[in-house]
Amino acid sequence: MLIQGILGMIVGFLIIVFRKNIKDMTGNIGFAEKYFGMGGTWTFLAFLGGAIFILSLMWATGSLQNFLVKFLGGILG
Repeated sequence: MLIQGILGMIVGFLIIVFRKNIKDMTGNIGFAEKYFGMGGTWTFLAFLGGAIFILSLMWATGSLQNFLVKFLGGILG
């Protein structure tokens, strides 16, 4: 659990740091440009990297699992 969280945090950080290279490889992301406006791909990649980092940190500390059990435990059984 801890190793997965740390690896996820590294991936999220790398997405933020290397978003120029990622954008050069993928080009503009259509829905990001539509909803975030001009430069939306840059914004989307920053949000994606940040979300992956935060969710991975939550996973590593166990708070994401607690949240899911508390709010989805009744639905999932």
